[in-house]
Amino acid sequence: MAEFHVSHGILPALDMDSLDEMARVVEATTRIDGVVGYKLGLTATLRLGLEGAVKLLRAVTDRPLIYDHQKAGPDVPDMAAKFAATCRAAGVDGLILFPVAGPRAVREFVGHAIKNQLLPLVGGDLPLPDYNVSGGGFIADDALERIFMLALEIGAQHFVVPANRPEKVRRHAEALKRALARPSLFLPGIGPLGGSISATFAQAPGCNLYAVVGRAIYGAPDPAEAAKQLADEAAGFA
Repeated sequence: MAEFHVSHGILPALDMDSLDEMARVVEATTRIDGVVGYKLGLTATLRLGLEGAVKLLRAVTDRPLIYDHQKAGPDVPDMAAKFAATCRAAGVDGLILFPVAGPRAVREFVGHAIKNQLLPLVGGDLPLPDYNVSGGGFIADDALERIFMLALEIGAQHFVVPANRPEKVRRHAEALKRALARPSLFLPGIGPLGGSISATFAQAPGCNLYAVVGRAIYGAPDPAEAAKQLADEAAGFA
């Protein structure tokens, strides 16, 4: 199962439109020490298929590739085994899972990821103001806590928490540390969505912390320099 080579770093999100640009950004950043892997989404997979997208990226990096199905897990639980096996065959190293469809979805999607030697990164919350009921959305405010507690029982150790809500990061980090010696948190929402590494990482001492960063890297004039600055900032909390 995939491992990350540093305790604090960044996971660039490859959400750009151009496949050539995607490969160029990965090639430019893959040797930066704090870049722990890449988040692969639907932009490339809809064009190339998952196996083709993995092949494109494997030509320029050996860092872990985490597939974000935007978001896997809300589906009916019976799809979990097929989904995990397909992703394993395509060559990805881990999956971002948002199993908000209920306890069976958590058990099946997280369980089958582990069974297929794919690292599950478990979430259920987006860095949007109107996602939870308290903000006018549809997802219960305590959904993420319940998902995490069940995922822990199954064996998950890596979790996704929105970075633009530092109080959420602190609350979830404290709860997860009561169950794990050193949980790993992946933190989307850095940059244009309002989060920052300094404000967010400070909320979770004793955790492995990874900023999930897209536009702030691939939209920068020099993606390698942008990635290095962010990775260095993250390393300062190790």
